Amino acid sequence: MSQTSLDGPGTATVSPLPSTSAPPHHRWWILAVVGVAQLMVVLDATIVNIALPSAQKALGFSDGDRQWVVTAYALAFGSLLLLGGRIADLFGRKMTFLVGLVGFAGASALGGAANSFEVLVTARAGQGLFGALLAPAALSLLTTTFTHPKERARAFSIYGAIAGAGGAVGLLLGGVLTEHLNWRWTLYVNLVFAAVAFVGGALLLHRSARDKTSLDIPGAVLVGGGLFSLVYGFSNAETHDWDSSQTWGWLVAGVVLLAAFTRWQTKSSHPLLPLHVLLDRNRGASFVAVLISGAGMFGVFLFLTYYLQQSLGYTPVETGLAFLPMVGSLMITSALATSVLLPRIGPKPVVPLGMGLAAAGMAWMTALDLNSSYATDVLPALVVAGLGLGLVMPPAMALATAGVDAEHAGVASATVNAMQQVGGSIGTALLNTLATGAATDYLAGKNPRDPAVQAQAGLEAYSTAYWWSAVFFTVGLAISLVLYRRGVPEQDPGAAPVIHM
Repeated sequence: MSQTSLDGPGTATVSPLPSTSAPPHHRWWILAVVGVAQLMVVLDATIVNIALPSAQKALGFSDGDRQWVVTAYALAFGSLLLLGGRIADLFGRKMTFLVGLVGFAGASALGGAANSFEVLVTARAGQGLFGALLAPAALSLLTTTFTHPKERARAFSIYGAIAGAGGAVGLLLGGVLTEHLNWRWTLYVNLVFAAVAFVGGALLLHRSARDKTSLDIPGAVLVGGGLFSLVYGFSNAETHDWDSSQTWGWLVAGVVLLAAFTRWQTKSSHPLLPLHVLLDRNRGASFVAVLISGAGMFGVFLFLTYYLQQSLGYTPVETGLAFLPMVGSLMITSALATSVLLPRIGPKPVVPLGMGLAAAGMAWMTALDLNSSYATDVLPALVVAGLGLGLVMPPAMALATAGVDAEHAGVASATVNAMQQVGGSIGTALLNTLATGAATDYLAGKNPRDPAVQAQAGLEAYSTAYWWSAVFFTVGLAISLVLYRRGVPEQDPGAAPVIHM
C-alpha cells in the first residue's frame, strides 16, 4: 500500500504506508461510544453555566469567586491536553480512554456532593484533568478506527457535529436539570454518560500498540505551563484591567513558555509535539480554524443565553430549546461538508464559506432588541450561524488529524482540543471585557438604577459581543482562504486523507 502526498502545486510523491489491519466490524458502535464521551466533555463546559446562580446561592460564594467554577475546568483541561494526548500514545488509547472516564465520573460525583465552594472548584479542576486524558484519546480512537475515506468523512461529520453542538446541548440539559431537579444534577448526570461509554469502551475497543519512546518531561512542563498561563491570564482579564500585571504578566509568561517549548521540540530526541504535525499546511490551517471558531462560538452560547433570559425573560429550559434549530442546521451542513463537499472540492472553498456564514449570523444578531421576536429575529440568525459552524468544525477537525502517524495520533488530537479550549478561553475573556466596557460607556451620565437604562445597557453589551464575534469569524475567513491548499487532498484509496508540505 502507498500514500500520496503533495509537495507543491501539481507535484505528488509516493511514500509507503505501514500495513494496517482491516477496520473493526463494530466500528460504528465505537463511534457511538466515542461520541458519548466527547459529548460529556464538551457539554460540561456549558452545562454548569446555567446552574451557577443556584450553586452560588446554595454554597454562599461571592460573585468574584463565581468565575472559578468555570475557570478551574478550563485551566486544568487546556493546560494538560497535550500531555494527555502523549500519554494516550505511550500507554495505549483504550487504557487512557477508560481511565479518563472513571476519573471524570469520580470528579463529577465529588462536585455534585460538594458542601463548600473549595470542594466544588477542586472537583471542576479534577474534571478538567481527566478530560485532558479523555478528549485526545477519544479523537485518536476515531482517527485510527476509520481509515476508509468515505467512512472517515461520515464519522467525522458526526463527531464534528457533536463537538460543535455540545455547548448548546449543555445549555438545554443544564436548564432542564436545574429547573426540574437541582444544580447538583448538572454534575451527577456525567455518571450516566461515563457509565455508558465505559461499558462500551471496555467491550468494543482493542488495546493499541504503545509507543516505546519515553515521555518528554521538559516539553510537558513547558507547554503545560504556557497554556496554563495563557488561559489564566485571559481569565484574569475578566476581573482585572488589561494593564494589570495579573493579566499581561501571565500572558507574557505564557508566550515565553510556549516559545521555549517550540525551541525545545527541535532539540528533544522524543518531542512531545513533533513540529511536522503543526507544519503541514492544511493541518495548520485547520488548527487555526478550530481556534478562531472556538473563540467566536462564545458570542452565540454565552451572550445570547444572557439576552434570552435577561432581556426576553426566557426560562432556562426555554433558552436551551431556543438553541436547537442551530444544532439542527449545524448537523445538516456538517454531514454535507465532510461527505460531499470536502471530497469533491477540498477545504479552501468550504471552510471560508462557513466562516462567512457564521460572521453573517453574528452580525445579524446585533439588531436584536427588547421587542425582537424569536421566530423573525433570533431564529434566522441562529440558523445562519449554525450552517456556518457546520461547514467549519467537522472539516477542520478531520483535516487537523489527517495523515498523522499512528504513534502521534493522540498528540495531534490533543492539539485540536487544545486549540478549541484556548480559543474559547480567549473568546470569553475578550468578549466579556469588550461587552462590559460597552455597557459602562452607555451608563455614563445616566441613572444606572433605572430598569430601562439597565436593559438598554445590556443590549449594548450583547451587541458589542456579537460584532466582535463577527470580526473573529471574518479574520478566520481571510486566514483560511490564504492557508488552505486548493483542490481535494490527495490520498491512497485505502488510507485516511493525508497531505504533507
